[in-house]
Amino acid sequence: MNWYLAVLRQYAVFSGRARRKEYWMFVLFNVIIAFVLGFVVGLAGAGERGELVVNLYQLAVLIPSIAVGVRRMHDTDHSGWWILLPIVNLVFACTEGTPGPNRFGPNPKLVMQPA
Repeated sequence: MNWYLAVLRQYAVFSGRARRKEYWMFVLFNVIIAFVLGFVVGLAGAGERGELVVNLYQLAVLIPSIAVGVRRMHDTDHSGWWILLPIVNLVFACTEGTPGPNRFGPNPKLVMQPA
């Protein structure tokens, strides 16, 4: 959960680098939260009001999702614009980051990260 909160704390930070673990833990928690919200809304039969809650959550995490995606591209020494190409984006997101510093900053594996 610390990885998810760390991304939210860096709400609109598009500079720097993000480790694979930081990116994928954020994606995992985002999917789990969206699934649980959808399940609860469906179970409660909240209809349009419930859909509004799910849509507001997705809107709230849109900018942090883009920011962590851009930082993930930076970790592989690629421009953040690569997130616009879904297949290439997925390949880069799964690729290990460049060892040592690159043009986007120091290696995040060498910087202290949340447990």
